[in-house]
Amino acid sequence: MSPDGVAGCIEAPSPVAPARGQREVFCGLTGIVWLHRKMQDAFFLVVGSRTCAHLIQSAAGVMIFAEPRFATAIMDERDLAGLADAHDELDRVVAALLARRPQIRLLFLVGSCPSEVIKLDLSRAAQRLSRTHAPDVRVLAYSGSGIETTFTQGEDACLAAMVPGLAREDAQDALLVVGALPDIVEAQFARLFEALDIGPVRFLPPRASRELPGVGPGTRMLLAQPFLAETARLLQARGAMRIAAPFPFGAQGTSAWLRAAAASFGVADARVDAVIGPAHARAVAALARHREALSGKRIFFFPDSQLEIPLARFVARELGMIPVEIGTPYVHRAHMEPELALLPPDARVVEAGDVEAQLDRVRAARPDLTVCGLGLANPLEAEGLATKWSIELLFSPVHGYEQAADLAGLFARALARRAMLRV
Repeated sequence: MSPDGVAGCIEAPSPVAPARGQREVFCGLTGIVWLHRKMQDAFFLVVGSRTCAHLIQSAAGVMIFAEPRFATAIMDERDLAGLADAHDELDRVVAALLARRPQIRLLFLVGSCPSEVIKLDLSRAAQRLSRTHAPDVRVLAYSGSGIETTFTQGEDACLAAMVPGLAREDAQDALLVVGALPDIVEAQFARLFEALDIGPVRFLPPRASRELPGVGPGTRMLLAQPFLAETARLLQARGAMRIAAPFPFGAQGTSAWLRAAAASFGVADARVDAVIGPAHARAVAALARHREALSGKRIFFFPDSQLEIPLARFVARELGMIPVEIGTPYVHRAHMEPELALLPPDARVVEAGDVEAQLDRVRAARPDLTVCGLGLANPLEAEGLATKWSIELLFSPVHGYEQAADLAGLFARALARRAMLRV
C-alpha cells in the first residue's frame, strides 16, 4: 500500500444494481446557484415559469447586498399557448438586460422545460442573439429542465454548451481540469500542479469568459466532478485524452487524483511524494477527530447528485463509516471504475432507483445518517432519522486537502444536531 492508502489497494469493482421507478431529485436549474458564482462576467437567464423563478430564489437564498447574475424571463399563459411572439419578447428582455448590465460577456439562456412546452427553440435564439450582440456578448443555451436532468446535470449541460466554441489548443501536454471549483480550491490545485511541474493548466469553467481554455489533441483532461459525462464526451471528440482517476474528495482521493495526473505527465514518484506529502499528512491529521466521531456509523445515500459513489468511498475508507446503500442517479462506468474499485466489497450500489422501495429499505435499516434531497429530509427527520442535505455538498468547498476536514464535518455536524435534538 502506498502512503496515501489508495494506490496498490485496488479491489474488484462493486456490482451496480439498476433500479427503475419514481425518483425525487432537484432539477438542473439549481446548478446556476454555484455556476454564477464561478464565472464573474456570465449571466444566467432562465426562460420559464414563476415556479422556476421561485425555485432559483429559494435555492440561492435572498441576496440583499449584491445583485445576482441570474434572473428569470417569466412566461405567462399567452406565451405558453403560443399566442404571443415569444422570440420578440425574448429579444426585448435580453436587450434590456445587457443595457442594464454592460459587464456581461457571456449570457446563458437556460430552458426550464423542453422546447415543446415553452414553444421556444433556445439554441436558435442563442445563435440569433449572439449575432445581434457580437462581438461584446456571446449567447449560449442549454436545458435545465427537471424532466431531462437531475440537478448536477445542469452543470454538465452548461459546460457542454461551451465546448463547441472553445479554441483549438495545439500545445502539447496541456492539462484541462473540468468541473466548477470554488476559487480557493482552484488556487490550491493550481499551486500543486505548478509544484509538480505540470502545465500549462487550464480550468473549465474559468473565472472569466476571456479565459476560456483551448482544447485539442495535446490536451489531457482531468475531471474534478463525477457528473460531467456529456462534457467529457464532447471534449474527447475534440481530441482531449481523459486521465482516469478517483475524484479529489478527502486526503486519499485527492492524492490519487494528483498521482494520476503526475503519472500521465511522467512526474517521478519521489517528486510527487515530496510535493503532496505534507498536505496529505495535514489532511489526515485534520480528519482524525471526525473519524473518532463517525467510525462505525452506518450511512445511506439516496440518488440525487452523482457525488454519492465518491463520497461513499471517502466516508468508508477515511472515516470508517459503513455504507448501507449507495444510491446514485446514474453510473458512468468508465468514469466511476476507479471509485467503484475502492468501495467496500459488500457495498450495495443502486443506479437510478425507486424512491418508494428505497424509503422502505432506509426505514428497515435505520441508518445513523441518511444523505438525501430536501424533499425527503424533513419527512425522514420526522420519523427519527438524521439526514444530510445532498445539495449542501455542492454548495460547499469540499474538494482537496484543505477542505477534507470540512467535508467530514458536514457529516459529523448532522449527527451532532440529531444528538442535541434528542436531549
